[in-house]
Amino acid sequence: MPHPTMPSSTRPKRIVIAMTGATGAVYAIRLMQILRELEVETHLVLSQWAEETIKYETDYKPAELRAMADFSYNLRDQYAAISSGSFQHNGMIIVPCSMKTLAAVRTGYADDLIARAADVTLKERRKLVMVVRETPLSDIHLDNMLSLTRSGAIIFPPVPAFYTKPETIDDMVDQSVGRMLDMFGFEWDGFERWDNGSKKKH
Repeated sequence: MPHPTMPSSTRPKRIVIAMTGATGAVYAIRLMQILRELEVETHLVLSQWAEETIKYETDYKPAELRAMADFSYNLRDQYAAISSGSFQHNGMIIVPCSMKTLAAVRTGYADDLIARAADVTLKERRKLVMVVRETPLSDIHLDNMLSLTRSGAIIFPPVPAFYTKPETIDDMVDQSVGRMLDMFGFEWDGFERWDNGSKKKH
């Protein structure tokens, strides 16, 4: 009999994606594009400041990003499916993740749908990846990250890899997003991996 928190083999792969107002909207946009290619069902939540960051940093509009998702939710909709532990999914990623959201998740202060969905993901022992964007880091930030790591979250700063000798910003974004996909076991061959120092695409 399957474990009650494990995704059913009879349904599509499914992931919850949350965007906050930290810089790095391009990571979420690229992730959404690739997940669509991989036919992974996406459930999207944008914070108010994520919407502003999307408009400031990219040529996209928030409505266009919502249109990429299979399901999109209002930040204040605590009745949403993703706020319940009975909603089965393969994991959640907060990308980019602000220090405010990091603190809210660490303390269980689920006052919006992003923090609530993350809280549920942790309590159900599902995978939670937090793509934190801040520098330098204070002891408060580091303590929050350590506590969440001990609670089962994966802290994932989008640090570029230079062993691939990236030629464009897109190359660096794809490498980071490819590694995010790895965290969920989603295979994508659109970026270079380390292979004994040789440049080779898998």
